[in-house]
Amino acid sequence: MLSRTADHLFWMSRYTERAENTARMLNVSYETSLLPQSSATVQSGWEGLLSISELLTAYTKRHGQVTPHNVMQFMVIDENNPSSIISCLRAARENARAVRGALTTEVWETQNQTWLEVNRMIRSGEFQADPGKFFEWVKFRSHLSRGVTVGTMLMDESLHFMRLGTFLERADNTARLVDVKFHAVQADRYGAVPMVSSLAQQVQLQSQVQSQYIESSTDSSQEFDFYHWSAILRSVSGFEIYRKVYRDVIRPDRVAELLILRPDMPRSLHASLNEVVNNLEAVTDNLQSETLRHAGKLRADLAYGRIDEILATGLHAYLTQFLERVNVLGGRISREFLMPQNG
Repeated sequence: MLSRTADHLFWMSRYTERAENTARMLNVSYETSLLPQSSATVQSGWEGLLSISELLTAYTKRHGQVTPHNVMQFMVIDENNPSSIISCLRAARENARAVRGALTTEVWETQNQTWLEVNRMIRSGEFQADPGKFFEWVKFRSHLSRGVTVGTMLMDESLHFMRLGTFLERADNTARLVDVKFHAVQADRYGAVPMVSSLAQQVQLQSQVQSQYIESSTDSSQEFDFYHWSAILRSVSGFEIYRKVYRDVIRPDRVAELLILRPDMPRSLHASLNEVVNNLEAVTDNLQSETLRHAGKLRADLAYGRIDEILATGLHAYLTQFLERVNVLGGRISREFLMPQNG
């Protein structure tokens, strides 16, 4: 397959997945903000959402103070924000249009209709009138896109590159969500981690406080904690799965285990890396390639990892390293299979 075609297919799926993840996080922040809580906690929640996507600096330069209305506008309809929902859906559609001949009619029409419909909904004010309904629609269109892709595409390299983009993006977003949300809860209980001059010291301090929070939280359950962890689980469609797997009160250590190590949790890091490795194996001619080896090592760490060991060394440090390794993996995939591009 031409690298140009593979590149468009990879990024089409990656942007579609990014739009869905953004909708999930916005929906949870929106619903959580309606619960009884201090204004400082609400403010922290919206700032955390921007931090997940590394957009807090870009937002403050444009809007200054963090407010729910401005964050929603920035993350949904701001076309100057490359990570907004409208920007992601536009990029997904443009990548699909560039390789129209490599897609089935159903896949192309799904992407095109999503783009036309989202513009209509924003112009008509449907997003502003009912944000929750709009976010559910974005999630549904992403589900539809994946379903149509698997259900109509030939199981060849085109499909594998699309799946590769989906699950690499999912792994990145889930890791960011877990890291930022755990930090937000420990900051609410223990106060923010003090700023220090060294990044390594910052990681160490934050990891220590996160571990302290998790250990103390396993002994008692507070009402705020229940709603907070429920919201995190719902943001990855994991609430019912948690109940089925653990049949117990929601505990932070088990939430972390579910979203990081469980291979049967669809949006976990382990499940995402399983898909990345499987699809890499399908598109490479060299099973000894450095790209595949790097992905295999990353998956092996998840397959044989234990949550108590991760928490002992520090959750933040572990996830920071994971994100760095995923970023390196994405760069390797780009150099070996795709056109050099920033996503």
